[in-house]
Amino acid sequence: MIKGFAMLRIGAVGWIEKDAITPCGPLDAICRPLIVAACTSDLHTCYEGAIGERHNMFLGHEAIGEVIEVGNLVKDFKVGDKVVVSSATPDWNAIESQRGFSSHSNGRLAGWKLANTKDGVFAERFHVNDADGNLAHIPKGVALTEAIMLCDMVATGMHCAESAEITPGDTVAVIGLGPVGLMACAAANLMGASEIFVVDRIDFRADIAKKHYGATHYINFSEAPFEKQIMEITNNRGVDRVLVAGGGLSTIGEACECLVNGGIVSNVNYYGYGEHLTIPRIGWDVGMGHKTIKGGMMTGGRYRMEKYARLLATKKLDVNPIVTHKLEGFDKIEEALAIMKDKPKNLIKPIVSIQW
Repeated sequence: MIKGFAMLRIGAVGWIEKDAITPCGPLDAICRPLIVAACTSDLHTCYEGAIGERHNMFLGHEAIGEVIEVGNLVKDFKVGDKVVVSSATPDWNAIESQRGFSSHSNGRLAGWKLANTKDGVFAERFHVNDADGNLAHIPKGVALTEAIMLCDMVATGMHCAESAEITPGDTVAVIGLGPVGLMACAAANLMGASEIFVVDRIDFRADIAKKHYGATHYINFSEAPFEKQIMEITNNRGVDRVLVAGGGLSTIGEACECLVNGGIVSNVNYYGYGEHLTIPRIGWDVGMGHKTIKGGMMTGGRYRMEKYARLLATKKLDVNPIVTHKLEGFDKIEEALAIMKDKPKNLIKPIVSIQW
């Protein structure tokens, strides 16, 4: 029997035991978690029903794992390896992956499997398909408590900035300073943004963005609409790129209102409720403003995980400031998710270390 923390149904979570686990195929691996992290996506899934009803599904898609079994065709990983498990674990032979859209391998958002289409990592062990493509080695000198941020937070923040096609000297706004937004800010800085406007209403997050990740301006959206503040500061020019890592159904439309003609809005925010996102007609220049809106889930994969891990190893990126809550013990997973749900003001990201 496998014990884990599960979504029982929409609106209900709890600890359960079950004997169901996907068999380890020839290309796959079975891991046990060493460090896990709770994510806002788990909340959207559980409490908003964003991806539909799920029954007795183990939650969690961010883990540092120890390999306990590998298929006979796995080449680069062995039992005992400590690995980064990408939050997206695509089928790399799928047509969509060959087209460059691995997030959607074999179906819409189907590259995201853990705690979506199969049991996640909040369990005593979990299955990873295509192990050589979806696990990643951890460089020497990178702590496991740092590496856990690669699974989703770093990868998604980087994906947001990369999709925006930031070039040196661009002005960039980052909407939402949760851990993904902070990593998007860091990515924009690494890519050469000249000015970075960070939008939130929690001051200490903005302080972290300025101190560690290159932010130059803090926009508190509780004081006035962020798009109006940005337009005022930029003398009605706007910004070249807007990275959306948080917000509501109107946020993308508001982003368009402070975007230059020819600019890009890049969204990685997960909209777990509502029927429609709204775009103002005038803010989008009546549809003819050459304002591009992109939205996409990070692509996953070993290549990206190990590439970003090198940023940690070389100290080009420090993820320690975004880990605000460190818990110990398998049974603390429930508390970590509750922290994400309650959102205390000193929260960015909780992690749970597990000893077996």
